[in-house]
Amino acid sequence: MKELSAGGHVRIALECEKKSKKSTPPEGGNVSLLEEAMWTAYVNGRRVGYAVRREASEGDLAVMQLLSTVSVGVGVLPGDVVDAPAGAEADGEVAYMRAGFDRVVGSKDSESFYMINPVGGAGGGTELSIFLVRV
Repeated sequence: MKELSAGGHVRIALECEKKSKKSTPPEGGNVSLLEEAMWTAYVNGRRVGYAVRREASEGDLAVMQLLSTVSVGVGVLPGDVVDAPAGAEADGEVAYMRAGFDRVVGSKDSESFYMINPVGGAGGGTELSIFLVRV
């Protein structure tokens, strides 16, 4: 979040490893890129750790329901408004960003999402890009 508040363009890259032919699922199908479970995370080219795919918790769903009327915006929900979902700050506050994204599929091993900025933003370009790559 601090990269977003500092202004400029933020690039988030999530990389996962290709599975060898021997380790493909017994069903014979490949795992969809969005179904991958473990990712190495980079922000603006700097490795920041790992990301793990998970199902939405009840707290996550409550926050999404609360924000269902918000079409575009960024903010912080105080801890007394919602039960803090997994990944929330220690004081219970939940930061959120709601926007439209353009999805670009490069191949079965790469997809990207570009935030659509309705105001135009700095230089009229996107402020947030998310890249998913299987290497």
